[in-house]
Amino acid sequence: MTLDVAARQLDMSKSNLSRIETAQIGIKPRDVRAALALYRVTGADAEALIEIARGAQQRGWWQKYSDVLPDWFEFYVGLEAEAATLRTYEAEAVPGLLQTEAYAREVYRLTAGEEGIERKVAARMHRQNVLHRENPVELSVVLNEAVLCRPVGGNAVMAAQLTHLGRMARLPNVTVQVLPFTAGGHPAMNSPYVVLTFPDTADAAVVYLENLSTGLALEEADQVRGYSLVHEELCRMALPPAASLARLEEASRHFA
Repeated sequence: MTLDVAARQLDMSKSNLSRIETAQIGIKPRDVRAALALYRVTGADAEALIEIARGAQQRGWWQKYSDVLPDWFEFYVGLEAEAATLRTYEAEAVPGLLQTEAYAREVYRLTAGEEGIERKVAARMHRQNVLHRENPVELSVVLNEAVLCRPVGGNAVMAAQLTHLGRMARLPNVTVQVLPFTAGGHPAMNSPYVVLTFPDTADAAVVYLENLSTGLALEEADQVRGYSLVHEELCRMALPPAASLARLEEASRHFA
């Protein structure tokens, strides 16, 4: 297929397609998807290339932290930067996007040691810009009540973290709900997760799972649908936003 034919089929100029092919400019995930369809690339190979395009589209600030961020997490940060919505459940800790510096520092100290800790904290703080940019990400968080009771870093650090969490929960694009102990068992007891959706509806939603040594992105429609239903159920079981905010304030006073 000639450059001229391919460019016409993809509804772009020959010069643009040529610059994409010679790595002079980037390419959006939707254009990657169109090119793959045109070139008859399907299945796992196609999805892998679309994921690379997603991660590369917002490539920028996190590259300077590549010495402290593993490749698999850099990939997630790229998805997070591109996302329109994030839905997450956390069982043990405040999500990174809502952490204070002191709380983040203590979490890294406990889970990864002292090496590179200040740069890791700086990268985490930079990630939080997605909540404050011109078109901020819509964040829905369900927190196990245990997160509010565990004094990570001591009482002063925890009190400040809970106060900050309450302040962030008042943002119009952030919803925080506390899943109380009284809710009993629930469908995410063994699986913290993040469900990401993207502004371009052609880009499939992604479920991101993480452990101490790696991260995993799930894209199968059934998998995404399953985790989305779990999140809906957790939101139903959790305290409503206003009651959750009151619970955060109560927990903060406990550590004051």
